[in-house]
Amino acid sequence: MDIAGKHIVITGGASGIGLELVRQLYEKNDISVVARPSSGLDKLRRTFRRVEIYEVDLADLHSVETGADQLVKSGRKIDILINNAAVQYTPHFIDDDFRFETIKREIDVNFTSVCTLIYLLMPGLLQSGPSLILNINSGLALSPKTSSAIYCATKGALNIFSQSLRYQLEDTNIDVKQAFLPLVDTPMTKGRGKGKLSVEKAATDIILGMSKSGPVIDIGKVKALRFLQRLSPAIAQKIMKAG
Repeated sequence: MDIAGKHIVITGGASGIGLELVRQLYEKNDISVVARPSSGLDKLRRTFRRVEIYEVDLADLHSVETGADQLVKSGRKIDILINNAAVQYTPHFIDDDFRFETIKREIDVNFTSVCTLIYLLMPGLLQSGPSLILNINSGLALSPKTSSAIYCATKGALNIFSQSLRYQLEDTNIDVKQAFLPLVDTPMTKGRGKGKLSVEKAATDIILGMSKSGPVIDIGKVKALRFLQRLSPAIAQKIMKAG
């Protein structure tokens, strides 16, 4: 797909990878951002004046439905939907600072809202020309780490969902892809890990992968993880467990 002259909807476009995707795609495309109310949205409005913003709490499915309805009623076709937004909580289940209420929020933002938004925007995507659904995933979908068990599970679920959805839509105009990311230097990963990929490089590689054929865009160290899983699954699991 030629990534120019498109209407692109990006969730979580006010910070991190989402914001960098907006920055790199803005000049040649029309962008709509779906994100929760925040000071980041104010800066986004000032910096990218053509961006349309839909304030949506992706942990609240009623809010997701309202936002999708507003997008549909705008009357603009959607060429590309990028499901980028995610949250991650790191406490273990047995830690004193683990909070029960984060379970539902993490699942709803990372997985349920993705399924919901795709379903609600599907009629418009089907009526467009060649369309693309891109789900931003993580290497943790392939092999989990010790912390962030819910996050790892949601990314694993997103992987299976994306594969099945691609099967369902293979005879339509909609392509389904996933971008699998390593640890990226974003606000979500602040204070964690070393050797992080920059958001600029992550976004550049995502956009490059969008224009190519194939369902999977492996970025950075995820390529090495795939190779190691084939070579020695036990070693790959051990390395990721400690990540």
